Amino acid sequence: MLPIRVLIIEDDRRIAEINRRFVEKVNGYEVVGIATNAEEARELTEVLRPDMLLLDVYFPDMNGLSFLKWVRERFSDIDIIMITAAREVEALKQALHGGVFDYIIKPIMFDRFADTLHRYKEYYDKMQRWVKEKEWIGQEDVDALIGREVSVKDQPMLPKGIQPLTLEKVLAVVRQCPEGITAEEVGRQIGTSRTTARRYLEYLVSVGQVTADIAYGSVGRPERVYKKKM
Repeated sequence: MLPIRVLIIEDDRRIAEINRRFVEKVNGYEVVGIATNAEEARELTEVLRPDMLLLDVYFPDMNGLSFLKWVRERFSDIDIIMITAAREVEALKQALHGGVFDYIIKPIMFDRFADTLHRYKEYYDKMQRWVKEKEWIGQEDVDALIGREVSVKDQPMLPKGIQPLTLEKVLAVVRQCPEGITAEEVGRQIGTSRTTARRYLEYLVSVGQVTADIAYGSVGRPERVYKKKM
């Protein structure tokens, strides 16, 4: 898959260079340009058509929030992350209303910045795949896309034999095992039989919160391994 193309819009060249180095430390990204003023920002955005802008708020010749509106009016497919010293609540409010993916306050900590880029790449890759493969989406797709953890309270009326408290316990155990877990292991952790644990796990599979795959144990016996749906 092609890298995500990033345009940095930052009037301080030293900070812009730091941002460039940070971006290039994260797999799946490339910096295609750096703009330090309003004219460059508009010209490079129009010519390069990047996937993402890293945008400051304060410039000698423009306001980044006004530039955000300019981009939104012309390029609906460009995503934006604000990286700014602006701490005013009104600035944050305008940025969120403008649909920014994240709002990072200077000075940037690399771990915080990298976490945002990792989250954005998951979002970007999933959206690109959906555009090619899906015509319709379900609520579980939206929840997975925005990283919302779905509670059993959001589920419709539970079928007979499925109790909310036990279901929450089973789901919590699965979340703690990203590599996957068997019904027998789940039952052991929550104090129920393998059969009971499997009933709850299969229900979670049926509602799209958990996936199941086949793995072979040490004696060659196939087992279903359950994972939290990504």
